[in-house]
Amino acid sequence: MRIGVVSDTHNNLKNCRRIVELFNEAAVDAVVHTGDITQAKTLQVFGDLEAPLHGVFGNNDQERESLDEAVARLGFRFRDPPLELTWAGRRIVVVHDPLEFDGVLGRQHHLALHGHTHFTRIEQREYHLVFNPGECAGHMQGLNAIGVVDLDRLDARLLRF
Repeated sequence: MRIGVVSDTHNNLKNCRRIVELFNEAAVDAVVHTGDITQAKTLQVFGDLEAPLHGVFGNNDQERESLDEAVARLGFRFRDPPLELTWAGRRIVVVHDPLEFDGVLGRQHHLALHGHTHFTRIEQREYHLVFNPGECAGHMQGLNAIGVVDLDRLDARLLRF
């Protein structure tokens, strides 16, 4: 199983359209957003994904009523962090801010996903892989990236755009 990972889109609709294209071309089985969507119209763009979207809300997701309505209307699964998932026999924990791993991330997790920092992180630890694809909101020109995680091999690769 391959999952797409995106973080900190911050309402950059042009980049979000490209992200949807990249995930659809990669034929991922699911997509995880690690927060900071910002506005509901961003979720509308993600409605064109050919895979289900799951995720957590970030510190800049303050328009919760409209975000919650869009999530429900589009059939996505979002919640406040942490989000626990089990796919392909792998236990996954998703947060926005990596500080939210405290007291949550344990040996039982195979994959830990976060955003918030806008910096790429691919860190193989003894028990799990910690991954943040980094910047994709256009704030750091030339460094836009999303990720694809292969859960069978438990490795991550970046798709830069």
